Amino acid sequence: MGTRKKLALRFILLFGLISAFGDITYEGARSVYGPYLGALGASAAVVGFVSGFGEFLGYALRLISGHLVDKTGRYWLITILGYAMLISVPLLAIAGQWQIAAFFIILERASKAIRSPGKDAMLSHATKQVGTGFGFGIHEALDQIGCIIGPLIFAFTLTFAGGYKQGFTYMWIPAILTILTILYTSRKFPDPSLLEDTPNKGSIKTDTAKGLPKIFWYYTLFTFLSVLGFVNFPIISYHFIAKSVLSESFIPTLYAIAMAVDGIFALLIGKFYDKIGLTSLVLIPAMTLPMAFLGFSTNPVLAVISIILWGCIMSIHETIIRAAIADIIPITRRGTAYGIFNAMYGSALFIGSTIMGYLYEYSISYIIIFVLVSEMLAMITYLVFRQKMILAK
Repeated sequence: MGTRKKLALRFILLFGLISAFGDITYEGARSVYGPYLGALGASAAVVGFVSGFGEFLGYALRLISGHLVDKTGRYWLITILGYAMLISVPLLAIAGQWQIAAFFIILERASKAIRSPGKDAMLSHATKQVGTGFGFGIHEALDQIGCIIGPLIFAFTLTFAGGYKQGFTYMWIPAILTILTILYTSRKFPDPSLLEDTPNKGSIKTDTAKGLPKIFWYYTLFTFLSVLGFVNFPIISYHFIAKSVLSESFIPTLYAIAMAVDGIFALLIGKFYDKIGLTSLVLIPAMTLPMAFLGFSTNPVLAVISIILWGCIMSIHETIIRAAIADIIPITRRGTAYGIFNAMYGSALFIGSTIMGYLYEYSISYIIIFVLVSEMLAMITYLVFRQKMILAK
């Protein structure tokens, strides 16, 4: 293994550790956002809006942060700032009303928006040395370790140690470890772009020197429609509690199971992407539709199966969706591309979650119809995208 490849792998592993600590913090909290808001008096519509708006903000702000990292070149500074804002999670322990909790939840989502474009751009340099899909897959697999530990901490606190507030208080530990680890990594790798020796290899030709390729916009539209019908965990977990499908203390454990599935599947889907390319994206709408049918049932077994499927879909979102940007966008525009793409991704989550939370108040059947229409439109868009993809090469 060459020196550059070893350094790239070390960088990916270090960022995986950063993400693991970060995910213990915020994924642990996300596993109980729905029930916690409900316990504070929020309705299903409010849960849908808060979770959806939080996700929207968590992606829409990437439009700004992505542009900033490309324009200023301060990838580390902006990324570190985003991770420092994770202290909003342990501060949830002092929230006594759902409005205050909603503010901290939205602030936590904003922190991810600030750090993600810079993080993804820096990771994209290193993944070029080991295979783009597999590189992001390694990172995602390590990332999911935190996604498992965090929810299990809340499962423990809800069962044995005093409930939600105690769980949020514990989150001070991983939040501080996240900040310390990223400061260490930034000192060891001050310029991650040096890890990519062929920065534009495999990128599709742009229309102008400063523009983005047309296929990027088709890719973004396809993803928007796919994610529009993707049911987020807070709404599903709210349903499990509202309909007594599963016990409240089991929800964080179930989320941890989904994160374990996500991590394992990431390595497989990453390799699959490196083998067949963007065609693998068709799995997103193909898996999203049955997940919704199963998730809104009242059968505990089907509920668990739906969350396992949800974990697989999240793995695709976090792995090959990011890898594709690195493969079609030149190095100098990746921060901007990640920002634009994630803003549209977040918009889809916000619109979809808000609509589904509202529809839940009337009939679950309306949600199923909404998901069906969204994923059918996504499949149609995928066929157009695939044709454009072939012509663009």
